Parts: sequence; C-alpha cells; structure tokens
Amino acid sequence: MALPGKRTGLLPGGAAPVCVGPRKRAHAECRPAARVGLRQQHPAAGADTQEADVPVRPRLQGPHASAAGIPKTSRGEGLQRRGVPQAVGEVAGADEVVTGQERLRIERISKRFHGVVALEHVSFGVRTGEIHAVCGANGAGKSTLMKILVGIHAPDEGQIVLNGQPVTISGPRAARELGVDIVFQEIELPPNLSVADAIFLGREPVRCGGIQHGEIYRQASALLNSLAVPLQPHTLVEDLSAAGKQLTQIARALAARTQVLILDEPTSALTEHEVGRLFGILRALRERGTAIVYVSHRLEEIFRLADRVTVLRDGRLVATRRVAELTEGDLVRMMVGAEPAALPRKDGGCPDAVGIEPSGPPLLRIIGLTRGRQYRDVSFEVRAGEVVGMFGIVGAGRTEVARALFGLDPPDAGQIERDGRRLRLRSPAEAMRAGIGLVPEDRKLQGLLLEAGVRHNLSLAALDRLTHLGVVCARREHTLAAGAVTDLHIVTAGLDREAQDLSGGNQQKVVIGRWLARRPRLLILDEPTKGIDVAAKREVHALVRRLAAEGIGVLLITSELPEALSLSDRLLVLHAGRITATLDSRRATAEEVMRYAVGVGA
Repeated sequence: MALPGKRTGLLPGGAAPVCVGPRKRAHAECRPAARVGLRQQHPAAGADTQEADVPVRPRLQGPHASAAGIPKTSRGEGLQRRGVPQAVGEVAGADEVVTGQERLRIERISKRFHGVVALEHVSFGVRTGEIHAVCGANGAGKSTLMKILVGIHAPDEGQIVLNGQPVTISGPRAARELGVDIVFQEIELPPNLSVADAIFLGREPVRCGGIQHGEIYRQASALLNSLAVPLQPHTLVEDLSAAGKQLTQIARALAARTQVLILDEPTSALTEHEVGRLFGILRALRERGTAIVYVSHRLEEIFRLADRVTVLRDGRLVATRRVAELTEGDLVRMMVGAEPAALPRKDGGCPDAVGIEPSGPPLLRIIGLTRGRQYRDVSFEVRAGEVVGMFGIVGAGRTEVARALFGLDPPDAGQIERDGRRLRLRSPAEAMRAGIGLVPEDRKLQGLLLEAGVRHNLSLAALDRLTHLGVVCARREHTLAAGAVTDLHIVTAGLDREAQDLSGGNQQKVVIGRWLARRPRLLILDEPTKGIDVAAKREVHALVRRLAAEGIGVLLITSELPEALSLSDRLLVLHAGRITATLDSRRATAEEVMRYAVGVGA
C-alpha cells in the first residue's frame, strides 16, 4: 500500500543532511546500550502474558560493531537456530534474546471501522536491538496496527510511547520525523531515479542553494557498503528486482536515522537467496540497536529470525512470547484459538451432516499450473454442483490462480481442461466462452461500473445475447435486470440507480447476478463476503448453496476459516504458491487447516 505523498515521490523536507560515512557512524548509527547479565528461566509456555525484561550477555558496541556485526549472507545464514556457540563478533541467533530498553510501546490501542472492531486494547513493547515478530491469521489486525504506527490510521483509543514519551503520529511524515518507518509489501519508488537519489530523496545535501550530487552518491555508497548490500548507487530503480527495491527502501529509512523499522510481509516476492541476504542485514541492524517489527505469517521465518513474537487474533492480543520458548504448533494454536463457530452447511444440516456428494467426471481439471513465483504446480478438480474452497494466508497465491483461470494472467506452464477438453485461456473473453465467470475480490475497483446503473451492471456479461445488429435491446435488458433484482433480492430504488449508491451486500449481489445472467458452468468467487455486513453474508452464503444445487461448479476463495469449512465440499489449502493439503471440509478442523496454511503441516 502506498503511503500518502508517494504520488509526488517526495519525502519530508527540511531535514538536515545525514552523513553516514565512517567518521560519523559511531554517532549517527551506533548507540551502545547496556546489555550485561545472564539469561534466566521464564514462565512455561502457555501463559498468555507479557514478559519482564531480562538482561543478557554484552555484545560488540561502538564503531567496530558496524564492521564486525554485519555478516555476509553465507555467514549469517549459516548460524544454527539453537544450541550452537558463536565466535566473538558473529551475529547472535534468534534464541539470543536482545533485551535493551523499550524503544516503542503500544498501550491499549483500539480501532473500529464503521462499527466493526479491527483492534481492541492491544498492548506490547518493542525493545532496542530486538527483532519483534507480529503474526496472526487473516483479519487479525496486523496491517491495521502497522498503519496506526506510521500515521496512516489514527487510533480510537490508546497511545503510542516512543523512547518513554507519549507521541501523536499524525501521518507518515510525522512518523519518519519521530524515527518510525515502514517497508510495505508493495514498494513504490520513483522508477526514473537512481538508487542514491531514491535513498536521499527529499533530504539531499545542499550547498549554496544547489544539490551536492557527488555527496549524495558518496554517502549512498558508504551506507550500502556498511550494510553489505550488493547495489550500485547509479543503478536506476526501474532496473532493480523486488529485493533490490526493498533494500533501497531499508537504506533510505536508515539514512533518516530510523529507530523503529517495520517490515510488512517482506519476503513474499523474494527468492531464498534474497531472503537470506535480507535476514543478514536485519540481524546486523539488530546489532546496531535498531528496533525491528517484522510482520509475517511464515512461521519458519519467525523461528529463524525473531527474538520475540506477538500474536494477534480477531483484533485482540493473545500473547507476547520469546520465540525460543515456543514450537510452531504453539503458534498455530494461539493464532486459531478455539474452533470457530460453525455455520450451517450447504446441505442445510449441521456441519457434520453428510450431504449429497458431487459425482461424475470433473467439470474443470487443473494440472500443474505454474506462474513465476506466484504459484507452482497447482493441480485440482471441480465437479458440477461442487463447492471447492481455496484457503490461504494473504499472499499464498489464491487470487493469482483465479486470474489465470479467467484468462487475465495466463500461466507459464500447466494446463486447464473443461469436460476433458484442453482450454487455452488467454483472455477473459475466451474464459467466458468456456463458461467460466469471475467475481473479483475488489468489487468496486474490478467488479462494478460504479457510476452506471444497476441495469447496465447486471447486463454487462450477457450483452452478446441482448444485442441485435450491434444495438442493445432495451426491453430485453430491462427484463433481464428486473428478473435478477427480484430473484436475488437486490435492494435498490430503481434499475437506473447508480451502483455506487447500493450497500456492499447489494453491490456484491449485482456482480454475482451479472454472471448468473450468463449461465456459467463454473463460477469463481474471490472473497465474496469481504466488507459486507452479517445479514448480507448470510444471503451470499445461501446464494452459493443455491448455485451448487443448480449444478454450477463453484471455486470459493476465502480468507475466513468458518466460511471455508462450512460452505465447501473440499478445501484446498495454499501456502507460498503451492497446494499443501486437500481436505474434506466436513472433517477438517480450524487448527489443521491453519497448520497447512502456514506451512507447518498436520
């Protein structure tokens, strides 16, 4: 997500140029902190409480820490997770908990959107020289909390304490001026700038009214070298890989003397080698005293990198714990909690009732579908009258698979078959001719013509059946739209009412109704109940059951576990672009699904 102000590409002006050369590094970056003592025993795992500060052994500090504490990728990644002693000057593993003073504290933060609780009384602290992971299932409140920390959202209650002082963060610029910066999953940097110019954009060294370009490149080179970042200052941003853009963003934050660095799902687009390099840099920053907040759903990364972890669930704090005290199973249980309340199944009975099993040959067969790093070797089948659920944490590749099946982003490899015949879906038009429809995740941006009337939106997918000699028959269009409004119980003041004036639930029914007018064989529903109220959700759930009863194959993509388990016959679980499990939805548990979704397995 782009930060406000990114459109102009400008960072806060007026800040003094930052010198990060060798002579200034001890003052600008290396702030020694007292960390003397021994680790102590702590309460056993399971108590949902925060822990007290416990001192640990001293580490390298001062100007030499920058050189000795920055490992090359191979060195940093070669450290074992537990139980391996390290030579003096090597970066400590994640089990060596750094306990400095508390740099950042979040106190009873709450946030609501249109009456829906996103965060409720969340409190925890992040220490100097600590990598602090934040994890939780979809909808746990992680992104909302990070946006509050950088001023994109204002909290409804609670306060943020920085270096012991309560602060008000009115926006991203104010956050950066306070020393808090974030690297989002999707990074936007001006493509025509060099790496050096991007690092110092808005804070360029000036002399006699002119920008000192030579000084910019000298300082950028010194900063990149100090971080062991394999980037050249003169390289254009548009020529960088996703990892290169991310490292440029981190370097830019450090040039601004960032004290708290937040990374939101930073490895989603990186190769394993790039992940290793990033981890080496983050460990080096930890040695320098930077407080790092690492948001991720990839448990293997949390255990490999973090000192402590805070778990959120449904907008509430579950626990803040030392990573060394936990297992992956512990984290999964904290993320899921008790089994979610069951919804009625599509057969109308209880969740354990056995419905009519879809039979016959597959309507749609996917074999080995692959596209870059988005998804790999994806294979599954959908039968007529069957609801196949697809669940995964954000970034797992669910929407990307849906776009491939609708011809928006053709795969690099693999094949798609319908009724045993191979399809070549290179455009949405070809997918529609094959009887495939897609209700996209973002109905306002991708699913509706907001300023057009309900009638026009409902008829869009069936225009070829409503036209004669290239002219739309108004009478046929009106009949189609009126029938859909009655059939789907769409609440509207009239057929010409603009779609943007409808409620979220009625907007979603308009998008679904458009595809029903086309009479598809397979309908892909991507997050069909996202952003609609409880009553509207029930109506959409009933509609999904009805579609299956009418013999339509449904691929239901959802990030809500109760919805995934209750509406689907079979459930595909994705992690990092791969299907990690195919489960019987009637017998699967929330904990089992979440284990596969985070890559742990049963």
